[in-house]
Amino acid sequence: MTSIRTLTSGACAVALASLCIFTAPAKAQTYPTRSITMIVPFAAGGPTDVVARIVTGHMAQTLGQSVIIENVVGAGGTTATTRAARAANDGYTLITGHMGTHAASVPLYPKLAYHPEKDFEPIALLAGTPILILARKDFPPKDLNEFVTYVKANAEKVNAAHAGVGSVSHVSCELLHSILDVKPVSVPFSGTGPAMNALVGGQVDYMCDQIVNAVPQINAGTIKAYAIATPQRNPSLPNVPTTAEAGLPKFQAQAWNAMFAPKGTSAAIVASLNAAASKALDDETVKKRLLELGSVIPTAAERTPEALATLVKNEIAKWTPVLKPAT
Repeated sequence: MTSIRTLTSGACAVALASLCIFTAPAKAQTYPTRSITMIVPFAAGGPTDVVARIVTGHMAQTLGQSVIIENVVGAGGTTATTRAARAANDGYTLITGHMGTHAASVPLYPKLAYHPEKDFEPIALLAGTPILILARKDFPPKDLNEFVTYVKANAEKVNAAHAGVGSVSHVSCELLHSILDVKPVSVPFSGTGPAMNALVGGQVDYMCDQIVNAVPQINAGTIKAYAIATPQRNPSLPNVPTTAEAGLPKFQAQAWNAMFAPKGTSAAIVASLNAAASKALDDETVKKRLLELGSVIPTAAERTPEALATLVKNEIAKWTPVLKPAT
């Protein structure tokens, strides 16, 4: 009996050792095991780039792996978004998209190589970004009423900068132009950063841009802001009136930035990334940086993959009738 007990104990020890051998590698390979590439569909320095860098900087600490930002420009962000849609769905290539790439692109590009709802797994909404009507600092109109009158009277002479067809800056100004019933000269750039540089340099007249890109320039006095297209004023720019206060209540526009993965990315990876993004948005330093730039931080309920999927669906429905005539 003693020998049998000894043999049984030895067999258990061998079995336990074997179990450890087989389970250890699986545990070691828990996602992520290497750096993650975050594609940003616009040039460095633009609002999407800034939001992505702030949030992923904190996510990297949570995930234990670096998140490398890769700026891919072209076609209003659709070049980069197409690339992201075709990437391996292993969680190592993601994209920070926005209202332009994942909603407005549908009516603007009839031959779009991807579909925002069908080709991506939504991960998390990162920030809301109110839209401002901006102009070079020496643009003649002094307020929004004068701006409206001036643009209508000089529609063939003035020009509006944007980050490419389908970008937020393009789409939001298309909405503005439809309200004013004007078609000024359109000046595309490879991203909002370069477009803003042109505005600061006085090379273009005006643009509609996300607040994240504009706060530093407005505070520095290098450009002027006529109004913010939201129901309330923004704490980061308390002296800038809303479009309703300034006389153009029909113009309401707020963009957003969100994280997506290629379709078919596992639910476990999506959950891991969502948790890391949400933790970043709860971090006081991250919140402070985003709020200083005028961003609107989404609530916990707004950060879920399901909420983002609903947002994309609703935004496509919202912008399609506005932008369809422009194609």
